[in-house]
Amino acid sequence: MLLQACGKAGNDNEINVKDTAKPATSALAQSGRDYVYIVGSSTVYPFATVVAERFGRGSEFKTPKVESTGSGGGLKLFCSGVGVDHPDVANSSRAIKSSEVETCAKNGVTDIVEVKIGYDGIVIANAIGGPAVDLSRADIYMALAKEVPGKVEGELIENPYKTWADVNPALPATKIEVLGPPPTSGTRDAFVELAMEGGCKSVPWIKALKSSDKNRYKAVCHTIREDGAFVEAGENDNLIVQKLEANPTAFGIFGFSFLDQNLEKVKGAKVDGVTPTFDAIADGEYPVSRPLYFYAKKAHVDVIPGVRGYLREFTSERAWGEEGYLSDRGLIPMPDEERTEVAANVRDLTPLTLAGE
Repeated sequence: MLLQACGKAGNDNEINVKDTAKPATSALAQSGRDYVYIVGSSTVYPFATVVAERFGRGSEFKTPKVESTGSGGGLKLFCSGVGVDHPDVANSSRAIKSSEVETCAKNGVTDIVEVKIGYDGIVIANAIGGPAVDLSRADIYMALAKEVPGKVEGELIENPYKTWADVNPALPATKIEVLGPPPTSGTRDAFVELAMEGGCKSVPWIKALKSSDKNRYKAVCHTIREDGAFVEAGENDNLIVQKLEANPTAFGIFGFSFLDQNLEKVKGAKVDGVTPTFDAIADGEYPVSRPLYFYAKKAHVDVIPGVRGYLREFTSERAWGEEGYLSDRGLIPMPDEERTEVAANVRDLTPLTLAGE
């Protein structure tokens, strides 16, 4: 049976969900798990955690277990199979890849429900006492790419830039040191696509590669240098904030929500003249922004206790709406019409279909 998506007015502190499709008699539930198990994106993690806590307090079910594994790592776990040993939900700061959907299918994970939850910006931040900078996407590419254009058109050389001033004389003459996510992170994927590639294609001959040699174009634009200027700092964004406090000349890459929750410690650099703010991301002005998602297994709904209730709580107006508690945590809400459409897909458990299917 379906749950009510929203509580009555004035009852937003209580979830008031009763999942009447009792799963206790199912063989799957009897085999040992009586809580929702969620893995995935470190960016989505704080949003998922607060929804889980609200759901646990306001329902008859246990508080879901949420782990931060990175988007790629979470989807790998999610796609590994169906049953109590495998996650019910995977958070992701990028859309699931067709190759991941194929892996899921090979392991019996079909009827995946995609839930777009809102938008987030990717910020390049430094300590509150550090220099205020305005980076173009071209600056970001030149500072962090493994190879950059040489003096001759068509030439690529190992990145020679040691300081930000080497890249752009208007920037500080401090060592390039950027703490960022590992390759398993959806934030890393989105950063190289939106920021690195955005700057890379400002070079005309590289932009032309996209139509003539797509693989080379992607390698040139997406490959980050490995000489110490970029430091893989793991999936714990709070740890990056701590390291920035200890090193005022370093910068860190993470989601806007972590900036928003740590404004007394760090500040976001402008990108192409735009400061990363809630409004600038919501209206599309800030150039390094992306949608956030989670994915759920239809096979686990009404089998693992509380899965349906958790999905409905996350997609309720009190959670993801314009005045919802997730916006207080830095989630940028989708437009009303889009929220209504996604909530309907969740209610109906509409399976994901890839473009062309």
